[in-house]
Amino acid sequence: MPVLPFYAAEYGASATTLGFLLASYAAAQFVFAPVWGRLSDRVGRRPVLIFTVSGTALALLLLGLADSLIGLFVARGLAGAFAANVSVASAYISDVTEDDERTRWMGMLGASFGIGFVLGPALGGLLSPFGYSVPILTAAGLAAVNAVYAVFSLREPPRHASEPTQLSRRAVLRDPRVRLLCFANLLFALAVTQLETLFPFLARDLFGYDVMEVAFILVGMAVVMGGIQGGGMKALARRYSERSLVISGTLLLALGFGLLPKAPTLALFLTALATLAVGRAISQPSLMSLTSLAADANQRGAVMGAFQSAASLARVIGPVTAGLLYDRLQAAPFWLAAALLVTVALLARSFPARQPVGQASPAGAAQP
Repeated sequence: MPVLPFYAAEYGASATTLGFLLASYAAAQFVFAPVWGRLSDRVGRRPVLIFTVSGTALALLLLGLADSLIGLFVARGLAGAFAANVSVASAYISDVTEDDERTRWMGMLGASFGIGFVLGPALGGLLSPFGYSVPILTAAGLAAVNAVYAVFSLREPPRHASEPTQLSRRAVLRDPRVRLLCFANLLFALAVTQLETLFPFLARDLFGYDVMEVAFILVGMAVVMGGIQGGGMKALARRYSERSLVISGTLLLALGFGLLPKAPTLALFLTALATLAVGRAISQPSLMSLTSLAADANQRGAVMGAFQSAASLARVIGPVTAGLLYDRLQAAPFWLAAALLVTVALLARSFPARQPVGQASPAGAAQP
């Protein structure tokens, strides 16, 4: 994350070009998320995960060896296509967990991202003095190791239905519950993309920070998110329903976005960022868990693919929107994000609610 803008600038990329480079990655994710999801419903989760992780290694290798802007666009497009396997990973977790453990393990999936966001920016910042391609090639090597590990460690989950039903994205969205959850995820991702796109600019403009300082603030946020998702989500999921966690998490995010752009001191700025990290750590896995619970077992890959596609579509629109707004009024994209998140909290009142595990009925049955 800290390296790509500077790497692209070496080949003459302007801010506008960088925005399109980020959007190309997200556009490929949008197209391929339902493809991998449906394919995993048909041929299995394991082969799709191994193939896409191997493809990620190849895409990063091409990125590190690119010698032109066109090469960067090709590599990022491939990387986005293969990174759309998050829907398959979440479907895999859904396959191997019981309903009352789902949110906890979705939190662990989020925690794995959190650990990556701790180590990734730090490693990128430390390796960048040796050349901007060095951290990218290192990432390619890590992805290759991951692919080998997957070959030996992943087992295909047992089928939850004899014959999976193949659904297109349009067919999946005919279900009003899935449609509402995907729309909420679109708004959620559009909001958080404002921060992902503009945080380096905001930190530079408010406090004069450079890439190293930005990288380590990202590390701090990731530590907070990883701690909550890796440890706290189990306790929260036992005490509160997923719907309640989505509402509280998105309202915390809205508060953080509202405070961030006008923070008069570094202490308030960091407090706003910590609030954002806590809110995202609570709300994102809960939203994923609700979506997996809304899907039949034999259609879960397609449903999670549509859910992931909504976030990818937001990441096509988000960087361009963020840049246009920021150039006109520094606070505007962050206030837009706050408004979007309040909307998600309001929509969440209509989400299906499952009774927390710790408050199960005497018969032990989960409530609708």
